[in-house]
Amino acid sequence: MAVANNNALISYVFHVEGVVDGPHTTALERALEAIDGVHAHVVYPTHTAWVTAPRATDVAKLITAFEDNGVTATLTDSSIHRRDREESFPLRKRAVVPDRTMRVAQRAGWFIHSKPVPQPLHDTLYTPRHLITWARVIIAIVFTVPVLALTYMEELQFYGWQWALAVVSAPVVIWCAWPFHRAFLGGVRRGVATLDGASSIAIVSAYLWSLGTLFLTPAGDPEWSAAPDWFGVFNEGPEFFYDVACGITALLLFGRRLSLQTRPSLAADVARERVDPESEVTVVYKGQHLETPVNELNPGDDVSLKPGQRVPFDGMVVGGSATIRPSVVEPSGRRTVSVDDTVFAGALIIDKPLKIRVVRSGHGTRAAAVERWVGTVQNRLRKRMEEATKTASRIIPIAFFVAVLAGIVWYVSTRHAVAAFAVYLSVLAVVAPTAYALAAALPLRLGVEVAARRGILVREGVTFRTLRDMDTVVFNRVGSLVEQEMTVRDVTVARGEDPELVLRVAAALCMESNHPASQALVHAARQSRDNDSGRTQYWVDVEAVDIDVSGNFTARIELKVGETTHEVDARLWRPRHLAELRGPLGRAAVSGGTPLVVSWAGKDRGVISLRDRVKDDAVESINQLEYMGLSTVLLSRDTYPVARRFASRLGMSQVLAGMAAGDKPKSVRGLKVRGAHVAMVGDVSVTEVLKVADAGILLSDSVPVLPTEEEDRPGRDAVIMRRDVSAVPELFRMARSVCQVVDRNYAITTVYNIAGVAVALSGVLHPMAATLLMLVCSLLVDLGSNTVRR
Repeated sequence: MAVANNNALISYVFHVEGVVDGPHTTALERALEAIDGVHAHVVYPTHTAWVTAPRATDVAKLITAFEDNGVTATLTDSSIHRRDREESFPLRKRAVVPDRTMRVAQRAGWFIHSKPVPQPLHDTLYTPRHLITWARVIIAIVFTVPVLALTYMEELQFYGWQWALAVVSAPVVIWCAWPFHRAFLGGVRRGVATLDGASSIAIVSAYLWSLGTLFLTPAGDPEWSAAPDWFGVFNEGPEFFYDVACGITALLLFGRRLSLQTRPSLAADVARERVDPESEVTVVYKGQHLETPVNELNPGDDVSLKPGQRVPFDGMVVGGSATIRPSVVEPSGRRTVSVDDTVFAGALIIDKPLKIRVVRSGHGTRAAAVERWVGTVQNRLRKRMEEATKTASRIIPIAFFVAVLAGIVWYVSTRHAVAAFAVYLSVLAVVAPTAYALAAALPLRLGVEVAARRGILVREGVTFRTLRDMDTVVFNRVGSLVEQEMTVRDVTVARGEDPELVLRVAAALCMESNHPASQALVHAARQSRDNDSGRTQYWVDVEAVDIDVSGNFTARIELKVGETTHEVDARLWRPRHLAELRGPLGRAAVSGGTPLVVSWAGKDRGVISLRDRVKDDAVESINQLEYMGLSTVLLSRDTYPVARRFASRLGMSQVLAGMAAGDKPKSVRGLKVRGAHVAMVGDVSVTEVLKVADAGILLSDSVPVLPTEEEDRPGRDAVIMRRDVSAVPELFRMARSVCQVVDRNYAITTVYNIAGVAVALSGVLHPMAATLLMLVCSLLVDLGSNTVRR
């Protein structure tokens, strides 16, 4: 009998109220993680806290930790149900070796996770993909070749050859062409025309005509022989159309199958990289190596993986160095990883073993999140393209009506039944409704998948056209154009002030913040204390720290003057205008870098200038956007001289400087009022600005929640999960490429269908030639759509 393991981890989700800002989340996480065995992650925008704790940890203790930090925490319903279930049925770790009963059941076929099978497309307007198999293609070709040879080469025709063709053609017309017939009959039952309906009618009509000719005309004589004329209008005698029935079937099957083979599927690639959740990996725990199923891994577990194994979770390397082949949702190729590097689920280890600490597993991995996002977007895209597909399907009854009318007109005017029937078949065979239906749907679907493979998530297909129409790209400086790490460049103080004390006061004010600027101040102050000569106050105590909407810190601090300690109000703030500072401090604020002003007791004491490193590809990326005709704008809280200097270094067109967080949405609205079509690029700190722009491009290391279709301005039209700036011009190039392909496809299909029907009506187009032309048009659309992958 298994005994409950009190060290097993349980995850809880809390709704939190009272979280005031980003730094507050860091304080909460530290308070929770002070409890033994607890790991916490607080998400400020969604007011959600994810907590993983040992089973023995009392939930009330976690809630108390929240309350001690001024936050009200409430367990979600799912967490309450999970806790109740665990109390009734304690968690047990799976045994390393399954018992005998389980092995017997597995040998009998139970509990076996089969490989994912592609689901058939249930939209009745399309021919079911799962029925278009290579077996049908091969059999159709094998039977069609002798049919064509006997039909067109009179010297090969033997006694009773036409009767043999009737038998040989039957499997092709009935079984091989069954996908088209099935789709056509399903459409008739539902009162709609399927996209391959015209081909189904043409196949059946050609075969039935041939049987009628066989039984009702002299052509049924076993000694009769003749070769058809590709120009049916000049053929006055009886003629068989077995070649048309079999040729249309074989060509259609081959073309459709070839199209399916050339279309990549992100879901299929992710499924191939997915590790069986029942498979076991080696967990290293206190020097022991435990074989543990993948579906029982918990965040924090250290897993040892060998060369040739795939990483089944997202994690961080804690031991070893190896070459890996990243998963399909990572844009990079083979790379070498070592300690502190991040790896994602699906990566293949090439040469050396690695020890990796689990961060996210199961449905929480990046690959799973990207797969869900892309799947949802494609479902939405499919719904939006239904109208275009229905429009394409209306071509079928129109084509059938035109074909019948043309056949009647030809027969009345020429009295040649064969020529009239050939025109009828040619009209049915030449129309390409499938190409018209896929003209937009295919490139948009491929564009969404290709973007995901390059680390870019697109909200919906129409986003590509939205991005194509943009003429202005606004960058928030922090989070998009500079690296996250910042350093202190210099400290300028007012007359009589101690620069070391100014630095330590600034660090004390922002100690709990995780902003790069705050971390730079804390790091510099720590170095200052390490080199302290004893003349400056070593530690500055603070209380009642507050951060206003502009990101300025205020607090009460204790300063020593001689042997006396005084409590004074202190402030760490960022100047926005030149008039806010004068003298040496004013000159320091515009000399370069990001200025932060330290004040206490109502007086400005010094300016700390921070340096942040521009991303390596920022200049080239800005140049590419400008070359594409897009005006680039820098949005910054810095004073204008500092922001203008930074923008000039990158080659940006315009600057919006001195903008506090609350003013940034207004500045973007101002650009729109002046007629600009604005795309905003920034991280989660400028979410409100992203919502205001015509297109919001979010920079994020994780996959956010996909906005619902009802959200008018979600601020996440596209999500870039990369740190390089080059992803931005890449996204705009991709949007233009996708839209260009869509427009070209529509032009090709429109011109082709009009011209093809006109030529078919003239009587100079043989049905086989019409089928070839239709297939060429479909392949042009298919191959042209695949160019979005370049």
